[in-house]
Amino acid sequence: MTKKQERDRARRRWEKQQATQQAKAEKQARLKRIAAIVATVAVVGGLVGALAWRMKPEPDPEPQRTAAGCEMPPEPLGTTAKLELPDKATAAGKTYTATLTTNCGDIVLELDGTKAPQAVASFVQLAKADYWLNSPCHRLGTGEGFKLLQCGDPTGGGQGTPGYGFAVENAPKDGTYPRGTVAMARTQDPKKGNGGQFFLVNGETKLPDPNGYTIFGTITQGLDIVDKVAAAGVQPGGESETTGAPAAPISILRVAVTEKKA
Repeated sequence: MTKKQERDRARRRWEKQQATQQAKAEKQARLKRIAAIVATVAVVGGLVGALAWRMKPEPDPEPQRTAAGCEMPPEPLGTTAKLELPDKATAAGKTYTATLTTNCGDIVLELDGTKAPQAVASFVQLAKADYWLNSPCHRLGTGEGFKLLQCGDPTGGGQGTPGYGFAVENAPKDGTYPRGTVAMARTQDPKKGNGGQFFLVNGETKLPDPNGYTIFGTITQGLDIVDKVAAAGVQPGGESETTGAPAAPISILRVAVTEKKA
């Protein structure tokens, strides 16, 4: 073998070695790039996941409930009104259905314009004027012979009026108010003491007032709501252990009235 052939052979070996080393270096570099890409994807994925977790909306909290299991009522508006007493002829001989929507559900009444036209005419007017919007039922009686829920004062304090008063009508002679009765609450004045307040009777009630209280309707649906509120009792510091503000607050949110056609 000539010297030239030996040099050519040595050059080919060197070139082969160089090619092998270059291929190995390129493979290592490729593996490093792949590892870097995988690591980057993992980091980005982790950041996206963490961001998504942080941005996940919080579930709505459970609404607070009263002792009777109802949603908490809104704050009362605290206002009364200055309205004119409606003509009782507008309700005379008519029957109405009134739906009291409360924070505990609907209480449905049937109003008797034949027996108590003035009270029914007033009730219909006040309902259409949204007088009882967010109005608390401020007084509860749970004692023997005095089982009722008093409502109708938008101030929530028991002193609010619609700006007028009217006389007692259709009062029971024996002072007995059966379960399911709807009657007007009033001041001591039997001539002008009726206004916007009324009571829902959930157990036979005896009110031995000589002038009585106007019965103007009956509860046809939702008496169980009054029972639930009564079962929770009254707040401490009331008139007595069995009469005072309901421990489970209940408010009239709105009232809808429709005339029943014969």
